[in-house]
Amino acid sequence: MTKNPRNLNPEQYARLKAEIAAPYRGLRQFIYLACGGSGFIGAMVFIAQLAAGQEVDSALPNLALQIGVVAIAIWLFRLEQKAARRKERVERERAEHS
Repeated sequence: MTKNPRNLNPEQYARLKAEIAAPYRGLRQFIYLACGGSGFIGAMVFIAQLAAGQEVDSALPNLALQIGVVAIAIWLFRLEQKAARRKERVERERAEHS
């Protein structure tokens, strides 16, 4: 186990170690959510255009793009969540073996 060089309280030290292991994880998750939300709103706009029958030729490819953005954002967010759970599991196993 690593030492606590500056004698920080254990909670602060654990938070710093987590940030070093996965820098900006919270920021990345926020960006994925923001992009997914933006794609969802865009998809709703293009669905409304299609329902109204306006500019169907341009609305359909744009709708597909927005759906793709949402799908990628969801995939990246889930990948990030899976990595966080994996890291927690490894740390828990290390603590049990120590």
